Amino acid sequence: MNAALSPAPGRCVVVRVPATSANLGPGFDTLGLALSVYDELLVTALAEDELEIELTGQGVDDVPRDASHLVVRTIAYAYEAVGRRMPGLRLEAHNVIPHGRGMGSSGAAVVAGLLAAKGLLAGDVELGDETLLRLATELEGHPDNVAPALFGGLTIAWVDETGPMHKKLLVHRGVAPLVFVPEFTMSTSVARSLQPLHVPREDAIFNVSRSALLIAALTQSPELLLAATEDKLHQNYRAQAMPETTRLVLELRAQGYAAVVSGAGPSVLVLADGPGQRLAAAEFVATQIDTPWEALMLAVDFKGGTVKEYAEGSTQTA
Repeated sequence: MNAALSPAPGRCVVVRVPATSANLGPGFDTLGLALSVYDELLVTALAEDELEIELTGQGVDDVPRDASHLVVRTIAYAYEAVGRRMPGLRLEAHNVIPHGRGMGSSGAAVVAGLLAAKGLLAGDVELGDETLLRLATELEGHPDNVAPALFGGLTIAWVDETGPMHKKLLVHRGVAPLVFVPEFTMSTSVARSLQPLHVPREDAIFNVSRSALLIAALTQSPELLLAATEDKLHQNYRAQAMPETTRLVLELRAQGYAAVVSGAGPSVLVLADGPGQRLAAAEFVATQIDTPWEALMLAVDFKGGTVKEYAEGSTQTA
């Protein structure tokens, strides 16, 4: 395939990608949930091989403004994967997903880059769902965050001999997500380094049972969420790296709230079984917990990432 320059200069796409929470307690590296917090980007193909980056919102002081920017690297990766030469780019990004807090900010950046490439390449090369998930997993390392960011809802992700796969499920309307976001951050690589290579057989069996129960709780029976979010596979091993997070999870669970570490942390996800329980959990943390936590009362995002072509003040799906 020739490395032709595509698309024509001036094509512009709008990308919107949700935050995610992975693991959900027992579903380590398997389960993920899309949440109603969104990064939004405007990406324009330029005539010259130049790069312009304008950033606002979360993490702007820590994010590079050159070709090492994760969205730009991802767009380049997608173009190379389909044998096309990437044009110059203007990237305008408004970041709302907190960085380094366990809400899938890096996965969202990867998905945003792939969806931008999909939109820019539309009519030349079509990037289907399987290709998007494969490329996202290659870049992110595992599919549990990128699958819900791409497809929305509750996703089960796995890898077989053909590559990464996913199944999207609809979440029961009674499930009311609540995320407590701290001021401090947590490195995903550090969190993963604390995870042992082997776990006791009884702990593995415990998590298999809770993961199966969690699917039922999230899709049919929210009243089972407290029992369904128990975990022995990863949270205890990471507790030493984020004591405030561990303390909050334990105190919330002692009060009957289905609290888990969101992704690699340090944010805490509560899967309430209704708006009333969610409000009660937020009130408990606001009045009884000394560490400051920002409470985000969110919805499950059912749509996933989107890309639309932008032209003369109007948008249409690319």
